This record gives sequence, C-alpha cells and structure tokens, in this order.
Amino acid sequence: MKQRICSGLLAIAMLLAVFSMPAAATADLQLAAPSAILIDGATGTVLYESNAHEKLAPASVTKVMTLLLIMEAIDSGRIAWTDMVTASEAAAAKGGSQIYLKVGETMSVEEMVKSVTVSSANDCACALAEHIAGSEAAFVDKMNQRAAELGMKDTHFVNCTGLDDEPNAAEHLTSAYDIALMSRELLMKHPDIKKFTTIWMDTVRGGAFGLSNTNKLVRFYEGTTGLKTGFTRAAGYCLSASAARDGLELIGVVLHCESTNDRFQSAKAMLDYGFANYALISAKGEEAIPAVPVTLGKSGQVQAVVSGEEQLLIEKANQSSITRTVTVLPSVTAPVNQGQQLGTLTVRSGDTVLAELPLVAELPVERLTWKDIAMRLLAKLSMATWQQGEA
Repeated sequence: MKQRICSGLLAIAMLLAVFSMPAAATADLQLAAPSAILIDGATGTVLYESNAHEKLAPASVTKVMTLLLIMEAIDSGRIAWTDMVTASEAAAAKGGSQIYLKVGETMSVEEMVKSVTVSSANDCACALAEHIAGSEAAFVDKMNQRAAELGMKDTHFVNCTGLDDEPNAAEHLTSAYDIALMSRELLMKHPDIKKFTTIWMDTVRGGAFGLSNTNKLVRFYEGTTGLKTGFTRAAGYCLSASAARDGLELIGVVLHCESTNDRFQSAKAMLDYGFANYALISAKGEEAIPAVPVTLGKSGQVQAVVSGEEQLLIEKANQSSITRTVTVLPSVTAPVNQGQQLGTLTVRSGDTVLAELPLVAELPVERLTWKDIAMRLLAKLSMATWQQGEA
C-alpha cells in the first residue's frame, strides 16, 4: 500500500512538472513553410507550431525513422557498424538520390549509414532495411509499429525512402509534429548519429565516391547537429533541422515548402526564435538537498535526490527570478525503499510554480532486527561500563 501511495505521489508530481512547462509560443514568425513546429529536444516541449498536425508527404525526411530503426539495431547489438551489406536488385534499382549501388556490391553498415545521412541515398536505405528485416516491406511494418509506440498518430509509412513514385505512395503521410517526435527519439537516444548528420563533405568506396550534405545548415548555421532534408514533387521541400547552443538543443520541422530557400529560412527563423527566448536550467541548481533521519534503520539517514526531469525549460526573461524550495520529511521509519518519496523540490519563477519534483530515497535502508537492536544495546552497555571503569 505504501509503495502504491508513493507511486501515485510521484505520478502527480511529474504531471505538475509537465503542465508547468512553457506553452507553445503564439508569436507570429511569418514563416513561408505551410506546416511547421519547433520543440526542445531535452523535454519535448513545443515552442512554436503552425498546422503541425496536417498530414503531408514527407519525402526523404522519412529516413529519420529508417535511421532510428537502424541505430536501434546497432545499439542493441543486432547488427554492427562493420557488418557488410549486400545490395539486392531492389536496392540497386531505387531512384532519386543514391550512390549507384550495383547488384551484389557490398558495403559496410557504417558507410551505408553515412551515405543515407549525408547524401540521402535511397539505395543504401533500402539495402539496410533488407539487411535488418529481410525485406523492405517487413522493415516498413517495423517503421509503422515504432511510429505507433512513439505516439505518431498522423503517420503511415509505405516505404523506407519517401519516394513518391512507388506503389501506394499517396498513402505515405506524416506530420511536422510526428517528425519532431521521431527526430527527438533519434537525436536524444542515439547521439552517435550526429557523427554523420554533421558531416559537410566526405567520401565512400575508399575515397572514390564523394558525398555532399543536402542539409546546407550544417555549413551555414552555428550549432547545427542535423538532421534530414527531403524533396519530391508531391512533398515539396521538407526539413527536420536540429541545432544546439549553450546546452539547449532544438528541433525544427518544416514541410511542403515551395523552394529550398523557404525551407532553410523557415527552419532558421524557428531555431533563432528558440535560442533567443528559451534556456535549460538544472532542476536541482546549487541547492544542497539534506539527508533524512531514519528511525530503526540499519543506516541512521538516507539521502534524498531529485527524481524526474533533471533539466527544466524556461523562458530566458524569467531566468533571473528562478527560486527553489526544498521540503523533506523530518524523519522516516525503516524499512525505506529505494525511490520512496521523502519530499519535494519546488521550482518557481516569481510566484509561478514551474515544477514540483519528487525527492526520493537514493538507496534502500533495511529495518533493524531484534538481534541488531540487542547487539547495539549490548555495545552501548559495554562502552558505558568501560568508561565507568576508566573513571
């Protein structure tokens, strides 16, 4: 029962933290992009949106999900960077952006991932999909399953590339919001992808084939960390752009732009807005969190630590007015479970509560047994007798 109560308190406190995050901005950025969204990578907070749930063709921004599944396979050990992938007839036949794989040609997973992220190689995306799932169709099933797990309710994939000249391509749809969700999952959970998404120019095939990044922000926008461009006649010019400055990483998505300049300028305007107006701060700050005395415990105290969000997103205008209040129980009776709530850390901006975060037990504390108590009393009596004898 005690554990259920603590779990309930923890859930309530986490909800308070979520609902106290900054609301999506209402500022009119006058973007050329018909559909756009800006989110904070660390917290997922929406900072700006315009028609963000409109279902549109994403072109090669589709490959954010393709890369997410590839990185999950690598990080879980199911495939390795050094694995050699053989190009099938289907992979070699892919149109659009490609590195012109020949049927039967082999290339490492690492070089194929580089080709997908830097040059949006459709042939490599298909080859990697087949390597992981056996066929592109089976891989697409995994894409849609992962999309559902991430809460991407506006999304249905029919291929791993975003090409719109394939069967059922008209059903291949997603939204700026959903792209932001999968982009955040890729960047936050698999940061190794940034080794490739930040490349401006490189080569594969031992230097024989040159790659040039389709994301021009990599060269021209300070702090760019990725992520993926896309273009087809049906989708227009699309982009999922990410950048990091001063510990803040933002993700901006634009869809269905009329020109490549529109997509880059729209993404840049959102990122500029985010960096100018928001900051991440430590939830704990410099506050010292006290230990809580434990009654009848094998340890006399237990350290309280912050549970939940380690960082909070705030508006920069409020940064100087941030205060933190720590409240802990005067004592707790053993046994103490690890993660048991011991208090609350309240973060305020002026009179406004930004977050109420649980303070929980860092480690468990076992209850003293009768034998432990008897041994401690015996030790105290022996010490007292010795001190009297010395006197």
